[in-house]
Amino acid sequence: MSAPATDARTAHADGVERILESYRAVPPAASVRLAKRTSNLFRTRTKTDAPGLDTSGLTGVISIDPEARTADVAGMCTYDDLVAATLPYGLAPLVVPQLKTITLGGAVTGLGIESTSFRSGLPHESVLEMDILTGAGDVLTASPVENPELYRAFPNSYGTLGYAVRLRIELEPVEPFVALRHVRFHSIDDLVAAMDRITETGVHDGVAVDYLDGVVFSAVESYLCLGTQTAAPGLVSDYSRQRIYYRSIQHDDGVTDDRLTIHDYLWRWDTDWFWCSEAFGAQHPLIRRVWPRRYRRSSSYSKLMTLERRFDIGDRLEKLKNRPARERVIQDVEIPIDRCAEFLGWFLATVPIEPIWLCPLRLRDGSGPDGGWPLYPMRPQQTYVNVGFWSTVPVGSTEGATNRLIERRVSELDGHKSLYSESFYSREEFDDLYGGPSYRIAKELYDPDSRLLDLYAKAVQRR
Repeated sequence: MSAPATDARTAHADGVERILESYRAVPPAASVRLAKRTSNLFRTRTKTDAPGLDTSGLTGVISIDPEARTADVAGMCTYDDLVAATLPYGLAPLVVPQLKTITLGGAVTGLGIESTSFRSGLPHESVLEMDILTGAGDVLTASPVENPELYRAFPNSYGTLGYAVRLRIELEPVEPFVALRHVRFHSIDDLVAAMDRITETGVHDGVAVDYLDGVVFSAVESYLCLGTQTAAPGLVSDYSRQRIYYRSIQHDDGVTDDRLTIHDYLWRWDTDWFWCSEAFGAQHPLIRRVWPRRYRRSSSYSKLMTLERRFDIGDRLEKLKNRPARERVIQDVEIPIDRCAEFLGWFLATVPIEPIWLCPLRLRDGSGPDGGWPLYPMRPQQTYVNVGFWSTVPVGSTEGATNRLIERRVSELDGHKSLYSESFYSREEFDDLYGGPSYRIAKELYDPDSRLLDLYAKAVQRR
C-alpha cells in the first residue's frame, strides 16, 4: 500500500471519528444536519442555529484500484474532485451527475442522473458497499449482503436514515475524447421514437452511442445529443469561455458534429448551469467577457440564487413592474418513455418554460418488481425519460399551483418526480409513490428514536 493511500485512509478514519463526535454532541431533542458549504436542494428549509455535523474529513477520494476498476470515496466528496482523481487512470464513475458540486453521497441518497443512464442506470446502482452513519449513531456497512435493508432503502432517503461516510463504487474505462452528434427533430414524437431505439440498441446510423441526452426548445425544435468515446486526436471545442454549450446544439436541420475532451464533456452543463446562467446575465456577451471564468460555474449561480431568495429580489422587481410574483418550478421528473411525448406535449402547451432537458434511463438492477430500490420504485427493463425544467412562472391562486399541476400530470402518466425541490403530496400519495411501508421498516431498524427527520416531513412539510 502506498504512503498517499495510507495517509488518505488515516485522514478518512479521523474524519469518521470527528463526525461521530459531533453527532454525539447534538442534544437528543435537537435537529441533526450536515455542515456543508454547498447544497443542490431547492426546497424551503427551516433556518436553524444548531451546528451541523463535522464533515471536514469526509470530502476526499480515499483510494482508487485501477485493476479492479473501483474507488473508495468519502461521502461528501464532490464529483468534481472524484473525476479529477479517476481520469488520470482513464476511468470515470459509471454515472457522473451534471454539476460539479454534487457529492457522491448526495447523488446516492438523493438520486442523480446523466447521459450514461440509458446504459448504466442511476449512481446508487454502481455502489458496491457503503459505510453509513445511521440515525442510531452507529456506522454500519451496507451492501447487498450486509444490512441489505439499509442498502436498498438508502437511495432517495435524503439523509433521513443516515449519512454515507464511505462508498465503494464501480468505475468504467473512458477514452480521452467524446465525438458529438447533435440531431435535430421537428416532431417530439420522432425524437422520442429515436431515443427509444437508441436506448434499446446503443447505436444510431450504425455508430455506437456511449452518451445520450436531449434538449427541447419547442414543439418543432428538439435535439438528441449523441456522444461516442474516441481516442483519435483532433481539435476540441471549449465552452468555458465565450461560447455557450446549449446554444451550440441548435441548427437548422440534419446533424451537426462537435468534439470535447472527456473532462469538458462531463462538465459541459456546469459552466452555465445548463441554461440557467442567463437569469444572472452571464450569457450576455459583454458581461460574459468580464465575468471571471472561475466563477462561471453552477456553484456561483446557486449562491446568487440563494441571495435572491433571501432578499426576494426577483419578486420586488416584478412588483415594480406591476407584475405578479413568481413561482419556482425547478423539477426533474421520470416518465415512462411510451408516455413521454404525451407529457412533453402537455407541458409545452401548459407551462411557459423552455428549454427542457431530456435524459433516458433504465435500471441496471432487475431484481424484484421495483428493481430492488423501494423508495423510488421503477419497473425493471422499462425505459424512462428524465424531464428537467428549471425556471419560474407567475404565481397562481394557490401556493405551488403550477408544481401541483405538474405533480398530478406526472402521477397520471405513471411517473415519479425527484424530491430535491418543492413537493405538495398528501401523506397517502407520498407513501404510495415513495415506498412508505419499506421506508418505515428501515426507519425503525436504523433510526428507532427518530433522531433524523422523517422523509415526508423533510421533502414535503419543509420543516
